[in-house]
Amino acid sequence: MKNKFKGKLIKVFTKKTRLPNGEIINLEIVKHPGAVLIVPFVNKNKIILLKQYRPVIDQYLYELPAGTLEANESELSCAKRELIEETGYSTKKIKKIGQIYPCPGYSTEKIIFFTAQDLTTRGNLLEKDEIIQSNIYTKEQINKLFKKGKIVDAKTICALNMIGWI
Repeated sequence: MKNKFKGKLIKVFTKKTRLPNGEIINLEIVKHPGAVLIVPFVNKNKIILLKQYRPVIDQYLYELPAGTLEANESELSCAKRELIEETGYSTKKIKKIGQIYPCPGYSTEKIIFFTAQDLTTRGNLLEKDEIIQSNIYTKEQINKLFKKGKIVDAKTICALNMIGWI
């Protein structure tokens, strides 16, 4: 593998590889440390959804809380940390519900999904580059946002589908 770029979050490599059919191809690989996403349940009928500014696309998106794994951090620790940072709530009742590879054609990123229940208010700890508003939504409100094309974040759509909310 040849290192082409090393940033704070990602690394980009090129690599020659032989496919199972014998063909040799040149890959461009984005190495990502992995991430988590949390579905925070206020109760069985309400969850916390964020409206987060994403400067890369210069838009606010409706998203579930999520974040990148830090070096040597467990997925569970990351989920608990991100929940507090982005929503201001902590939990002792957290459960892994699945995972996705959002861009397996060029990225190693894997996102682990969790649900969180029995939330306790802590006060959020947003990082300086995070512009986030958190609000509580019912399943019906989430469905309306989705049907109107307001929820377009892929990881959020996958998680909401996984819990049967869209």
